[in-house]
Amino acid sequence: MSGSVLGSKFKELYKTWCQEEWNPYMVGVIIAFLSVLMLAWSRPWGAVGAVRNWGEWILYGVGVLEEAPGGFLTDTGSVIGIGFIGGAFLSACLGNQFALRVPPARELVKAVIAGILMGIGAALAGGCNVGGFYNAIGNLSAHGFAMWVGLVVGAVTGLKLIYLEMEHISWGSGGAKTIELPFKLQLTMGIVALFALIWGAYHYAGFTGNEDEELAALGKLGGIILIAAALGYSMQRGRWCMIQGFREPHMTGDCTLAKSVALSVLLCALGGVIIKAAGVANVAHYVRGTFGWGGLVGGFIFGLGAMFAGGCGTGTLWRVGEGQIKLWLVLPIFGITNALMIGWFKGMGEDGLEGVFAEGEIVSGGLGKFVYMPDTFLGYGGTLILITLAMAAWYLLVKWNEDSNKLIVPM
Repeated sequence: MSGSVLGSKFKELYKTWCQEEWNPYMVGVIIAFLSVLMLAWSRPWGAVGAVRNWGEWILYGVGVLEEAPGGFLTDTGSVIGIGFIGGAFLSACLGNQFALRVPPARELVKAVIAGILMGIGAALAGGCNVGGFYNAIGNLSAHGFAMWVGLVVGAVTGLKLIYLEMEHISWGSGGAKTIELPFKLQLTMGIVALFALIWGAYHYAGFTGNEDEELAALGKLGGIILIAAALGYSMQRGRWCMIQGFREPHMTGDCTLAKSVALSVLLCALGGVIIKAAGVANVAHYVRGTFGWGGLVGGFIFGLGAMFAGGCGTGTLWRVGEGQIKLWLVLPIFGITNALMIGWFKGMGEDGLEGVFAEGEIVSGGLGKFVYMPDTFLGYGGTLILITLAMAAWYLLVKWNEDSNKLIVPM
């Protein structure tokens, strides 16, 4: 009798943690917590760093780049991406949601366009929706506000273009298919992924305390890959995609994800203030010189591309982890385009667009200015008040839209 009760409780727990869709507000809180944890552990997390590293390896493999990029398993950005996709894959497999989803031909064409736009937009804005918006504001950099505005306009414009596509283009709408896998196979793959992530973290942890500084730095990657995996797991489990937070208020009037993102950004910024004011993390990290036209235009282009892709930077990664072939195509094109753009910027020197990536004495570049808000008249307190007011205003605006539908774009 006790065995059957225990089994029933286990099934109930498994269903809650591995099969049911998580509440978006809970996911927003979890993401903020994990973001602050990653910052305290090592560095702010992001998506485009991984994608760019993988794009650089493709370019190096075909001979476009002469110098090999950072190691696939040693570059922190790449490890974050591997952990993130691994966590999303684990969630999809345990939840019986992994399948090879082949889209219609037209969606594959849109995937190519989306990857190019996202790569260009992320380069101009100094990051994707994470590094250019979410963690930018969370790390108290003003460039996050610039990309935020661009993302909203890009999402709305992309929605209008998708409506026009639906009305006027019929080519390539057929041929979609889904190749489903037996749940037992998915469960086996999920368990393998779980052990691979744990083994990877254990392997990296073995370098902790090494006399060689470069090898000792690898010890941090153990925590990084696990935190990234938790982020990927949580986002896939809650189907949490930031571009939906910008799209749905104007498409269906559903503002749940928008409110969740606003809450998450605020909590991330609160953690960022505590950590940075205490001097635990490098206060200059993730400050980009795109507070200006770079953030605005980059956000617009990235938002447009994310609409065509059907996922933002993080949304692309967790959808890759659940087997969506369209996003498998978006990912390398996104990475290659971003790598080429960043290489072009850096080739211009410190007087050109490279200034966007410099920190320290260089305070401006061709795309805008470096503005670490606590270094202005705002200080840490004023910065937190500003972010709180901005997120509260966004929350109230979309809440009003839920009742009025005034911001919906007509089809």
